Amino acid sequence: MDKERILRRLVIKSFHVDKVKFGDVNKFSNGVLVVDKEISNFLIEEDELISDIKIDIISPGQYDKYVNTIMDIIPISTKVLGRIGEGITHTLTGVYVMLTGVDEDGRQMHEFGSSEGILKDKLKFGMPGTPSENDYIIHFDVVLKGNQPFERKLPLAAFRACDKFIQNFRNVLKQMDGRDATESHEFFDKMRPNCKKVLIIKQIAGQGAMYDNQLFSDEPSGLNGGISIIDIKNVPMIISPNEYRDGALRAMT
Repeated sequence: MDKERILRRLVIKSFHVDKVKFGDVNKFSNGVLVVDKEISNFLIEEDELISDIKIDIISPGQYDKYVNTIMDIIPISTKVLGRIGEGITHTLTGVYVMLTGVDEDGRQMHEFGSSEGILKDKLKFGMPGTPSENDYIIHFDVVLKGNQPFERKLPLAAFRACDKFIQNFRNVLKQMDGRDATESHEFFDKMRPNCKKVLIIKQIAGQGAMYDNQLFSDEPSGLNGGISIIDIKNVPMIISPNEYRDGALRAMT
């Protein structure tokens, strides 16, 4: 009974992106990520709360541009085998998706303070969860319908459209041969009898229209299949280190 036991094994394989450009189809090959320049038209048609979507590619260092409130910075990752916290995950490095939002009346999609302005002044680069100055940013800017109550359905429409956009690249990643990965790392959740038990307590937000957190989505840092901490009445949740590492908790603020 004193023997160390492995509970879960998670393998994260990363594929590095050297360049991002627009094209006629979503694809990734030889370090080049291609974004379908027409995809926003389909996403607008799928949600009646969305008025417009603009997709822009921001190259490293080109941060002297105006952006609406930053709603989220999202990595592009997908489950290839297993569920969140175990199995195999493929992820892209060198690129992030940045979701911003405003409505037709000029109301920024924020809760306690908006962050619209010049990007270089509004985003701290090189921090945990933010792009480095060497990364590309795919800017996904949503304009929501005006004259609407400022409630959860507005930001959720933006998050939903952005998640559908990212899913296109997740589907491409699922087909990548893991042997072609730039890096591969193994992580284990272990049970060590007679050792100290360590519990990290993280307090997360769960209130209001924008102050939300999503748990246990189908995809890492995803939306579909997950549940809002607000909807489960902010009850305490226990997640494993590998679930946390694999994107089981997504801040939506």
